[in-house]
Amino acid sequence: MLLTALYDAIQTSSQDNHADLLFSLELCLALKACFCSDCENFEQSPLRRTFKSKVLAHYPDNVEWNPFDQDAVGMLCMPKGLSFRTQVDSREPQFHSFIITREDGSRTYGFALTFFEEVTSKQICSAMQTLYHMHNAEQYDILHTPTSPQGPEDQRHQHTQPRPVLHAAPAISRLQRFNSYDISRDTLYVSKCICLITPMAFPQACKKVLQQLHQAVTSPQPPPLPLESYIYNILYEVPQPPSGRSLKFSGVYGPVVCQRPSTSELPLFDFAISEMINLLGVENVLQLFTCALLEMQILLYSQHYQRLMTVAESITALMFPFQWQHVYVPILPASLLHFLDAPVPYLMGLHSNGQDDRTKLELPQEVQTHHTLVSFYLFIYLELPQFPNKLEFIQEISEVLMSFGVAPEGNIHSSDSQAKYCAFRSVDMVSDKRNGNLASPLNSFLLRENETIARLQALVKRTGVSLEKDASSNKDVRFQCDEEELKMHQLNIQVREVFANRFTQMFADYEVFVIQPSQDKESWFTNRDQMQNFDKASFLSDQPEPYLPFLSRFLETQMFASFIDSKILCHDDEEKEHTLRVFDSRVDKIRMLNVRTPTLRTSMYQKCTNIEEAAIEMRVSKIDHTALHPHLLDMKIGQGRYEQGFFPRLQSDVLSTGPTSNKWTKRSAPAQWRRRDRQKQHAEHLYLDNDQREKYIQEARNLGTTIRQPKLSNLSPSVIAQTNWKFVEGLLKECRNKTKRMLVEKMGREAVELGHGEVSITGVEENTLIASLCDLLERIWSHGLQVKQGKSALWSHLLHYQENKEKNATGLGRKSDGGGSAMPPLKVSLIQDMRHIQNISEIKTDVGKARAWVRLSMEKKLLSRHLKQLLSDHELTKKLYKRYAFLRCDDEKEQFLYHLLSFNAVDYFCFTNVFTTIMIPYHVVVVPSKKLGGSMFTANPWVCVSGELAETGVLQVPRNTLEITFECQNLGKLTTVQMGHDNTGLYAKWLVECVMVRNEITGHTYKFPCGRWLGKGVDDGSLERILVGELMTPSTENEERMCRTPPMQQSPGMMRRFVTISPNKLNTGQIQEGVGEAINGIVKHFHKPEKERGSLTLLLCGEYGLVWALEQVFQHGFKSPRLFKNVFIWDFLEKAQVYFESAEQREVTPDENWQTRVRHFCRFMRAINNTSRNIGKDGKFQMLVCLGARDHLLHHWIALLADCPITAQMYEDTALIKDRSLVNSLIRVLQTLQEFNITLEASLVKGVGI
Repeated sequence: MLLTALYDAIQTSSQDNHADLLFSLELCLALKACFCSDCENFEQSPLRRTFKSKVLAHYPDNVEWNPFDQDAVGMLCMPKGLSFRTQVDSREPQFHSFIITREDGSRTYGFALTFFEEVTSKQICSAMQTLYHMHNAEQYDILHTPTSPQGPEDQRHQHTQPRPVLHAAPAISRLQRFNSYDISRDTLYVSKCICLITPMAFPQACKKVLQQLHQAVTSPQPPPLPLESYIYNILYEVPQPPSGRSLKFSGVYGPVVCQRPSTSELPLFDFAISEMINLLGVENVLQLFTCALLEMQILLYSQHYQRLMTVAESITALMFPFQWQHVYVPILPASLLHFLDAPVPYLMGLHSNGQDDRTKLELPQEVQTHHTLVSFYLFIYLELPQFPNKLEFIQEISEVLMSFGVAPEGNIHSSDSQAKYCAFRSVDMVSDKRNGNLASPLNSFLLRENETIARLQALVKRTGVSLEKDASSNKDVRFQCDEEELKMHQLNIQVREVFANRFTQMFADYEVFVIQPSQDKESWFTNRDQMQNFDKASFLSDQPEPYLPFLSRFLETQMFASFIDSKILCHDDEEKEHTLRVFDSRVDKIRMLNVRTPTLRTSMYQKCTNIEEAAIEMRVSKIDHTALHPHLLDMKIGQGRYEQGFFPRLQSDVLSTGPTSNKWTKRSAPAQWRRRDRQKQHAEHLYLDNDQREKYIQEARNLGTTIRQPKLSNLSPSVIAQTNWKFVEGLLKECRNKTKRMLVEKMGREAVELGHGEVSITGVEENTLIASLCDLLERIWSHGLQVKQGKSALWSHLLHYQENKEKNATGLGRKSDGGGSAMPPLKVSLIQDMRHIQNISEIKTDVGKARAWVRLSMEKKLLSRHLKQLLSDHELTKKLYKRYAFLRCDDEKEQFLYHLLSFNAVDYFCFTNVFTTIMIPYHVVVVPSKKLGGSMFTANPWVCVSGELAETGVLQVPRNTLEITFECQNLGKLTTVQMGHDNTGLYAKWLVECVMVRNEITGHTYKFPCGRWLGKGVDDGSLERILVGELMTPSTENEERMCRTPPMQQSPGMMRRFVTISPNKLNTGQIQEGVGEAINGIVKHFHKPEKERGSLTLLLCGEYGLVWALEQVFQHGFKSPRLFKNVFIWDFLEKAQVYFESAEQREVTPDENWQTRVRHFCRFMRAINNTSRNIGKDGKFQMLVCLGARDHLLHHWIALLADCPITAQMYEDTALIKDRSLVNSLIRVLQTLQEFNITLEASLVKGVGI
């Protein structure tokens, strides 16, 4: 057989002329063992059971490049097996298509027509009768209802009959006959299937061919030629049309037309998108489309096989230019239900017996989308990010659908509307030849009948779309295919173009973010899993804010990674895959348009303007090639005859080989185009241009997931075990890649919070990565479950563990010993962390609780430890999981926990930053100095804790314990603590070493160093201090508990700044460097994306912050004070204020700028001095610096003070403030802050009304 033939093979599937089903009554019990091993129930009546089928014949015997997979084809032709009917059952032929995906990603399409033939074997009829007797006896024993007026069989039908009852009040006799079998009065029928196997998907053409073949054997008059002639013709004499060409060939009773789009058009797609719209409606389609783009596990569920295939193929076709990279089985045979346990993304379809069957379906926890195509149910277990411009997108699709008379909300249950819709489309089809677009007919009769379409019509009119017929439309064009099929293609093109336009707009400038490898392809491929191929952070930073939730997750998918890999590996158009070439050409066109009207990277919705359907109209109006007509074959007289109503065994000798050199071959020689080389044609089908490039692309695709496409044959226990082992290996590899990716992202960023070198990322990207990790954990915990419980397998396991431990915890718990430390460490407890999550009322679902627990464990750096503890209960794991489960593979499990241990190297705040509204308990401990501590202290202390999200207000601290525990709304990461006392009692002077604050849920402990006195007449006289804190690492915490002496690095801005106890003096170069680094830190802060910025308070008041740097400036060259008198920088500033106020009154300097600066300086000094807060002189200086930075006045004040006569009195001649060149340099550095909008934390400026 030639490769270029349109159809590769034809086969029939059923029982072998009914002879292989049963040979004698002694095999009745053996028949029960022939049932498919899925969920079929022996309580069902024999007519509702399914039996094993087999392939009777296929022609030709084999195709060199496409070996015939008998098991797979048999399963997919009859996915639930062989079935029987009687004359009272519906026996209408049913068409469905299917797909076989090989492990290398290549596909073969199948198109099957299933019909019923009368059973002529008396043995089989007798066996069916015997099965019914056995079934009735079993039901009688089970039900024990001898007094019931109906028989056991009829009772069973009343309760479990899945088929809808067609009449409201059927007669008793019909109830007794329905779904039963009596050999004396019933005719038995058995299912048989004929199928075409093709390298490309032409479902419309294949359906016509099969229907005509079936009609030939059921028609009273035989066809003009033997069936072998027609089948030989489509196997060997109907070539495959090249791109951009159309083909017409002959069926048994009429011509069949098929066509392929050109290389500049969207790829071939021959299914009806309108059927999916009618089934689901536009909004549900977009939800399902979003699930597929984010590579969730999707299970389609329907009573009709063809609906499963239509929806699956339509959704994947709409993904252009991206391609589904994971398990794809639109029709899952009943014997392969164990594949639903696969812990990988998949798109599968499952057949339903009826509405009642849906309630019995056991779905794996990881199936995130369950779509019932019968009753419009759409369950989204996880919150989906909204597709960009969703409402405008739905409106644009609706406009296209309405122009074809298709209701956007769907109308599956309305048979009348469907009939009107067909008539409407055939009558009112028009075509606008001027621009190649379809006009917008809306039939007034249809509008009167459908209020929804009338409302949508009004909506379309408001948007400016014309709904009037084009009077100039050309109705004389004669199309070779029927108008209904042409309409289907035109609708497909327009809807697909609208979807493709969305991606073209969103990724119009994607090429500039592709990271081209600097090394050769081999090296790049070897290190591929450690490298990034796309600058996701930069791309997202350019996108409109509403796009981010969706795009940040979509950029992490395997389909996007594979798309970028293909782009990297293809350097010119000749090497590009077809989809990539078409997409890039559209991107180039968008760029050309945007040269004149730039609209890239905006959230403005742009409709599709690139709808080209004139090409298909031309192809179907002028056929490029007409294939050779069927003809008589070299057959013996008498061959080819068959009995009416029975599809015969064909003559294999004439169908096994193609034509050689004969007159038929000569007649086909002048064809406009010939068959191509076999291997080249196969490569075109797979979009392969050279083997090496395909190797790279295939391997790159497998980096994210190593799970292969399920093989539909040879289902031995060893093969199933090997497949499950592949699942385990794939999960481990995905875990390794995901943890590495998260660590690279985390540690590759610059520190966003100054000083202490913390490296962290926040916002959309981190949430996306952590959500992806949670998905992986759910898939791992869902693999190989014995019994599925709840929506989250991980949380279910945790609850079982908690239940076991709490039963055994009979007074064995002991309180953790803190060793006498000020703040004993929290006990590490998996159960306690679960209780924290269970106590959060805002989290209501199991999935949400599992994710919150994972986030909490990551923030506490305990994820690996907790999971190791969970899995240490081996008995529980054996009870919950099958032997092949990932969690029972010891080596892989240990490697998995080891990878998770790497998260301890970085700091995450993924719990604190996400659950911002929950109530959290905090524990505060004030640590006084031991040497001069507060044993005699009589005043009443208080604290106020502030974080990035909120502050507590004033909290009174018990004087005898100096610690307090309180609960408040999440404060976020803590930034400052305000502390003080009321100055009461005989001894109101207090030397405080530090304040410790701990989040009792996350365990984060913050230390706020002080090392200063609080009291009148001591230090700087402050009764209140603002302490800037820092998160302590566990090792730092332990060291602090071992030795609680005043810290080497005290709270910045709060150190003792007496001149008599000054720190090591810095030279002018070191001071200039300190100021430059402080300013540089602030500049970097504002150049970060807003959601990734750290705390500005640390940059201003923290260690080596701006306050500290300016303090060094003013302390340099400060004259020594008199004995026993402490002089502070604030004293100098107050004297300067007095001078400026007196000089301003005397109008010493008429310069208006000078006067303005003086007024500002004096106003701020007065406001700070007049505040009601009892802050000391160093605290006032800190407040002045912060306010000056906020209002961009610092450089003005430095200039004023440098020229002030008070400076000459209080500073040495060598002081930095008196060096004109150094002062000018300082002013220039401070001026760089003018372009930034500095917002101060409320605790820094509380009480100052400026």
